[in-house]
Amino acid sequence: MRWRILVVLLAAISMSLISVSIVNVALPAIQEGLGASQSDLQWVLSGYALTFGVVLVAAGRAGDIMGRGGIFIIGVAVFTVASVASGFAPNATSLNVARFIQGVGSGLLNPQGVGMIQQYFRGGERGRAFGYFGSAVGVSVGIGPVLGGLLIQFGGIELGWRLTFLVNVPIGIATLIMAFAWFPRPLFHRESKGATSVSHCVLHMLRALDPVGSVLLGLAVFAILFPFMEFQASALNWLWLPAGIALVVAWVWWERRYARLGRSPMVDLNIFSTQSFSYGTLIMTLYFMGMTSIWVLVALYMQQGVGKSALEAGMVGIPSAFVSALAANWAGRRVAIYGRKVVIGGLCCAVAGLGLCITVILLQANGYLSVWWLMPSLVLIGLAQGAVISPNQTLTLAEVPLAYAGSSGAIMQTGQRIGTSVGIAIVTAAVFALLSVTSWPIAVASGFGLIGLVIGAALVVAVKDQSSRKHLQQ
Repeated sequence: MRWRILVVLLAAISMSLISVSIVNVALPAIQEGLGASQSDLQWVLSGYALTFGVVLVAAGRAGDIMGRGGIFIIGVAVFTVASVASGFAPNATSLNVARFIQGVGSGLLNPQGVGMIQQYFRGGERGRAFGYFGSAVGVSVGIGPVLGGLLIQFGGIELGWRLTFLVNVPIGIATLIMAFAWFPRPLFHRESKGATSVSHCVLHMLRALDPVGSVLLGLAVFAILFPFMEFQASALNWLWLPAGIALVVAWVWWERRYARLGRSPMVDLNIFSTQSFSYGTLIMTLYFMGMTSIWVLVALYMQQGVGKSALEAGMVGIPSAFVSALAANWAGRRVAIYGRKVVIGGLCCAVAGLGLCITVILLQANGYLSVWWLMPSLVLIGLAQGAVISPNQTLTLAEVPLAYAGSSGAIMQTGQRIGTSVGIAIVTAAVFALLSVTSWPIAVASGFGLIGLVIGAALVVAVKDQSSRKHLQQ
């Protein structure tokens, strides 16, 4: 039964990930097809990421309390309906509203996936399950841009970009059918007092969750992410950042007060005293702050720096994606044996891969190599992705109580979202600033160097965790 459940989870998570990477390729077609402005295009990406990050932790806690299967199904349904709305959007405003809703659906379903793996798998099987999870991540991220390029080439400017959203619909429907057939009953816990409809579930959520904590954290994540969502943010927008930090402080105070009153807080803050969770979450945040920017820079360099097509820019990452899938499966089977050493090895591969990419770009700029030599260089990045993401998830959540599996997993994913948004904003800003005074190869190579510094920081944290554990064992 649990392996069938995993198939359902991976189908939905793959759908949500493909939806992220496929849109990157579709942006020029969206701009031409809808007459969208640069700001509209920016929010096609940012709106999804923003609502996704805001609802993650509350959705994870809702699954812990009410039933992960039921919340997962609601998330898939919302995501699928929003995909239909995106595909048939008559204008840029309608598309962005649909993307906001799509982000909510993704935020609802993703923490349930992590929580259900925690719930149904133990020991070595949990590592294998997270390994398959990582394989799905690698394949989805790699397939998305290529699939997007093919759909746009097949459908043309007007229809092609719409197909990049509508492709989610059959996957979403199939996922819902499998979920209703295979998920254990009841879909919602008995504590939900017999709630069977969405409206009853929402009412129970408001009663059983920590509503003040949910609002405070949601506002905090929004305030922290918002300045990084606009590439040309005004000085006024940066005032959101200290407001977000103040809201985090208020949230921590409230959660501690809520726990002192004998109630169940949104997040048990004691989990941060668990070294594996706190170190693992920091590693994941730093990793995503660096590595997600790599694919942005590769796409920019291939298309604007070298003049390749969107399809060619997508194809350069295919070998990396499949190596990532294989590495995640291999690492998932061995993480219980080698622990954080697997993550350390992956981070070392990432640093080496970045160094090779810098070398290829500089040699290509001087006419010594073809830009397609990036393809084998990025294989090391794929190897790193497979060896870091899933094993780190397994280790981070290993000592978390099952009652907080969803919300703690969502905290980790929120760190990923914040890391991704901050990293892309800083790295792309640095590259475009350098482009005003130097060439594409120098600017992109410098961007890779900046990413290397962030990955190096993640490596230091991983080594420190491994060293302290070794010391405790002695």
